[in-house]
Amino acid sequence: MSELESGSVQLMVTSPPYPMIAMWDDQFCSSDPKIAEYWQKLNFDGNEKTVRQIYDAMHHNLAKVWAETFRVLCNGGIAAINIGDATRRINDRFQLFPNHSRIIEECEKIGFSTLPYILWKKPTTKPAYKGKGSFLGSGFLPPNAYVTLDCEFILLFRKGTLRHFKTKDPARYESKFTKEQRDEWFSQIWSLKGARQNVNDLERRTAAYPAEVAERLIHMFSIKDDLVLDPFLGSGTTTKVAIESGRRSIGYELDPKLLPIIQARLEETQIALQTDIMSQIKIVTRYGEC
Repeated sequence: MSELESGSVQLMVTSPPYPMIAMWDDQFCSSDPKIAEYWQKLNFDGNEKTVRQIYDAMHHNLAKVWAETFRVLCNGGIAAINIGDATRRINDRFQLFPNHSRIIEECEKIGFSTLPYILWKKPTTKPAYKGKGSFLGSGFLPPNAYVTLDCEFILLFRKGTLRHFKTKDPARYESKFTKEQRDEWFSQIWSLKGARQNVNDLERRTAAYPAEVAERLIHMFSIKDDLVLDPFLGSGTTTKVAIESGRRSIGYELDPKLLPIIQARLEETQIALQTDIMSQIKIVTRYGEC
């Protein structure tokens, strides 16, 4: 993220591609040719060791982003990462891939301090089989059913020590939340419906979280005029909510086909705020990609 100076960001909020979820296989293969080689090798030899190599390489790929995030965050800056674990049957073996714990390991190696995380319970999440809601396994017969993954993780990390502010800093006091918000937001389990992905496959692959997730995190861990980063911008939820919350924002997205979707969301925000925000937005293209 060469556009960003070290220590210039106060908060990062993102939802990256989830390792070992088939939807994002192609994206990982495109970003790291070694991953594509491992998949080809697995299709040839079916070796269980190759499965772990794929999983390790995917997280190594993401760790580069976490390291760059660490660089650009200020002392006391917070990184919030929405991630889900993955289940997948490979070589006729059903496996769990604990993405949340692997990201914690990678971020701590980089230098982040791990904070208590949030469990985001999605009430509408149900496993599907042949188009119908179902549980995984053999119906009502033990012992071959599996526990349903109906929670995702919102991992929280801090760089360095606590942020310091001037006594009665006006921006901080203007950003104050209510007792009701504090009691609900800072509890460990959030019950929120997932963002509806009813448009097309492109938007479905953006790992979109509902705007309320971004809104809570931005109000919890930043103050007005802070800079909020999303290195996996997707459909633009983080930037949209940051602007609506009186923060500045910067986002990175590899897929240029998502640019019209991002622009449309920001235009909706401009209409809602009745402010000319589009004239203040700068789009930078690098190497033919946004």
